[in-house]
Amino acid sequence: MKLSELLKNIKPISTIGNTDVDITGVKIDSRQVQPGHLFVAMKGTQVDGHRFIGKAIELGAKAVMCEDLPEKLDDDICYVQVASTEDCVGPVATLYHGDPTSRLKLVGVTGTNGKTTIATLLYIMFRKMGHRCGLLSTVCNYIEDQAVPATHTTPDAIELNELLEQMVLAGCEYVFMECSSHAIAQKRIGGLKFAGGMFTNLTRDHLDYHKTFENYRDAKKMFFDSLPKTAFAITNLDDKNGLFMVQNTKAQVKTYSLRQLADFRARIIESHFEGMYIDINGHEVGVQFIGKFNVSNLLCVYGAAVMLGKQPEDILVVMSTLKSVSGRLEPIHSAQGVTAVVDYAHTPDALENVLSAIHEVLNGKGQVITVCGAGGNRDKGKRPLMAQEAVRQSDRVIITSDNPRFEEPMDIINDMLAGLDAKQMKKVITNPDRREAIRTAAMLAQKGDVILIAGKGHEDYQEVKGVKHHFDDREVVREIFNS
Repeated sequence: MKLSELLKNIKPISTIGNTDVDITGVKIDSRQVQPGHLFVAMKGTQVDGHRFIGKAIELGAKAVMCEDLPEKLDDDICYVQVASTEDCVGPVATLYHGDPTSRLKLVGVTGTNGKTTIATLLYIMFRKMGHRCGLLSTVCNYIEDQAVPATHTTPDAIELNELLEQMVLAGCEYVFMECSSHAIAQKRIGGLKFAGGMFTNLTRDHLDYHKTFENYRDAKKMFFDSLPKTAFAITNLDDKNGLFMVQNTKAQVKTYSLRQLADFRARIIESHFEGMYIDINGHEVGVQFIGKFNVSNLLCVYGAAVMLGKQPEDILVVMSTLKSVSGRLEPIHSAQGVTAVVDYAHTPDALENVLSAIHEVLNGKGQVITVCGAGGNRDKGKRPLMAQEAVRQSDRVIITSDNPRFEEPMDIINDMLAGLDAKQMKKVITNPDRREAIRTAAMLAQKGDVILIAGKGHEDYQEVKGVKHHFDDREVVREIFNS
């Protein structure tokens, strides 16, 4: 594709060189540049891509898009200077890959909790209904049934468009996608056309990046502000930010709620560890999920399916067959009558939701032992809040290591303990060895008790000093139960 064609949806400050050159690829990582590529120099949070313009040219780049022109210009290179490469990379990547979302129905879900569950359940539901689908999620990306490992909640703009183009070539009709606050703020989804968007909830998270809750909230809102009038926007009335998210959107707004009048409403009729009976808009259905927060997730799935043209009866039939996403409230039973629940909960709100769901089922007939930690090199402010929530709803708490990354595990644990008073500390044991912490919980548990192992869920590794070591909470629990 000609460079001039790639530039038609952006407004360069200046162009130096021949824009009639053929471009054979678009890259933001200079190490991936090959002859004929356009290199886009991004000013990232860690590294400035402008430092690698020379390297990209050495590897064969024919054009460079940048905010700051190099002091020395190469006569054989076309330089495209723009005000913001972050704003431009999405539209350029979209054009290069044939504008894939003009040939797909792309539906995005954003919020603090529930994104993975909702996107994955919609992907499974629509495949069960006979459609070819793609999924872009934290756990894994899928092109139909082909798994493509995920490295971020939302890939960068170039990788994203590459995946979407592959989905078009595979005949996909629908793509369901998690839209993280990072991805929205960094314009990774710029240039994409969405058929719809959903908002789940908003609680404290990622303040290490966004700095303030307001910045985090506003990043989420940007997604809805950018939806076209042809799209739908489904929002959660049970979250105080639900209506704020859609107040400036051009999309058709629909609401869902467990507590008040809304377009899509639900209530729990009966609950067990293996599932619930719920009522959705006057229709009863049995589902293989537990917890009010999962009813809210299922309600969002239901609303999206309705807005995409599916009949309520057909949606509920498929919904009754759906199962929880890997590592989300995943129960594991021991021969001694103890139940372990593995969940990805890594925010105070997520812990509250999961523990509430466990208590709804236990109904006072057993104790709850919680094993949890907090991630290193992330928002430190949520650490004491997580400890407080764990202690509030648990009979015993074992605070351990999560993914310490480049921090010392005991430093993270001490940050969590700082939120507890002397009375609360009587419930708490600390052990930085996660395997031993889980083993301790199993030793403390009696028949009828529940062990919540929170924080890692589907993850099969523990990240320490930049190295990922194999560690799967589910494997460890089964091993301990069997021994």
